[in-house]
Amino acid sequence: MNSKIDRLLIQLMNLHPKYIDLSLKRLEVLLKKLENPHYNLPKTVHIAGTNGKGSTLSYLRNILTLNGYSCHAYISPHLNKFNERIIINNCEISSKKLYDTLKYVKKINNGNPITFFEITTAAAFVLFAKKKADFLILETGLGGRLDATNIIPNKLLSIITNISMDHEEFLGKTIKKITKEKLGITKYSKKILISKQSSDVETIIKLNLKNKKNVYYYDKDYNFKNKSKSKFIFKFNNKNYLIKKPQLLGDHQLENATSALAGAMIIKSLGFKIKCNLFNASIYKTKWPGRLEMINYKNKIIIFDGSHNISGSEKLNIFLKQKKIKPIVLFGMLNNKKMFDFLKTIKDSVEKIIAIKIPNEKNSFTPSEIEKNCKKLFISCQKKTSIIEAKKFISKTKTKYILITGSLYLVGKLRKKYL
Repeated sequence: MNSKIDRLLIQLMNLHPKYIDLSLKRLEVLLKKLENPHYNLPKTVHIAGTNGKGSTLSYLRNILTLNGYSCHAYISPHLNKFNERIIINNCEISSKKLYDTLKYVKKINNGNPITFFEITTAAAFVLFAKKKADFLILETGLGGRLDATNIIPNKLLSIITNISMDHEEFLGKTIKKITKEKLGITKYSKKILISKQSSDVETIIKLNLKNKKNVYYYDKDYNFKNKSKSKFIFKFNNKNYLIKKPQLLGDHQLENATSALAGAMIIKSLGFKIKCNLFNASIYKTKWPGRLEMINYKNKIIIFDGSHNISGSEKLNIFLKQKKIKPIVLFGMLNNKKMFDFLKTIKDSVEKIIAIKIPNEKNSFTPSEIEKNCKKLFISCQKKTSIIEAKKFISKTKTKYILITGSLYLVGKLRKKYL
């Protein structure tokens, strides 16, 4: 069944318009033919931002499910298989149901030009509308204002996670333009939560939301403080909660967990029953594979991290310095990302770069392109022609720590070979 899904997904990719323009018009036409399933969705939490969307979604989903609520969720991209993107009533979509729905939506679209994310989002809405749930948590794919997920008419809560430079070719060349695009999801939201931001981004946000009511800001309405190695203090509306730290690694995960906790408190304020004594278990038990994930492998520590932008590389660099480790890095990246800046950020924290092209990704940087950038930065680099060759190198090297980063797609392809 998985091979049938893969073939169908390739067919959907081939429907991509000749010229990409961010627009909701194509999706509106298709959804109308599908009888507008996006008008029949559960209470929706919508999440946009540059980094932290997936982790925040995962924490919040765990809080809601441990409180007895059923949740749909929409996530992108996936690590190993497309099914991971669509959660129905707390469970990953079955392959048969996914295949049947994608096939049906493809038939209704009737060969019209449409992006892959738009048509798969339409399929997700069909699935979400058919099965009742208490909540739907949506993660944007790209941007906000014209993201396919933003076609839904009303949201219970919109969360804006950390914003930084990314996808400039679509969202704009300045942080101001990118921030305004991300804020596009807040238009029809009952409540808005703003995660911890840089001072310049926060200023832009406050200017754009100055006429909005029911906006919750980090530091003003909620925050967190380290208490010990195992616990942190979450503060909301001047009340403190002692929370067990997540198993997810990196200080930024405390920011993401705090956003999810604040989101849960906002949902509670709207009349939903949320037990605060379940916060500890909810946060601690949350898993989010491929993001600063460490595993033991033949006397080595393999670190999987899907960071692919500057903000992600900065968080990765902080983590490596805090852990006082200097790994060999298996590195691959899509060519619409800022490779030089990414490598420049982590250059002093790594021993060597092993350059590889991401398998089955035509828009991946070549090993030679990666090597060229490493030379400019005086980073030791070796090229490998395949994952098999790279894996052999990792097995033979005496270096204890191996970091796989630069793309979640690369992490996904390699992670399943080590787990």
